Amino acid sequence: MIRRSGEKRVELKESFFQGQGRVIMRHLLNGPEEMYGKGRVFAHSTLEPGCSIGYHIHENEAETYYIYSGQGEFNDNGVIKTVTAGDVTFTGAGEGHGLKNTGPGPLEFIALILYK
Repeated sequence: MIRRSGEKRVELKESFFQGQGRVIMRHLLNGPEEMYGKGRVFAHSTLEPGCSIGYHIHENEAETYYIYSGQGEFNDNGVIKTVTAGDVTFTGAGEGHGLKNTGPGPLEFIALILYK
């Protein structure tokens, strides 16, 4: 299967987990059915300057971010850490995280959520 860029499902999430602004999610795979039931999200996402994903906790699943470009603040279970292009974050089941774009340009990242 090849999915061309115009064929990707795109979602605009406003105030995602009570964050600021919106996140643009371009789904690379369309949920559990294309992930063999092993996960629910594999997406290329963008936060514009000042936008954020609010802090939230994952139950029975884990989320990984690969920071593709830009810079931001990653809330790792209440500890704020700076992230830049090339960084990878991991939030395990029962843990929480959030992400804020603190740079002058878009913060782009790949998000992967897998079930525990």
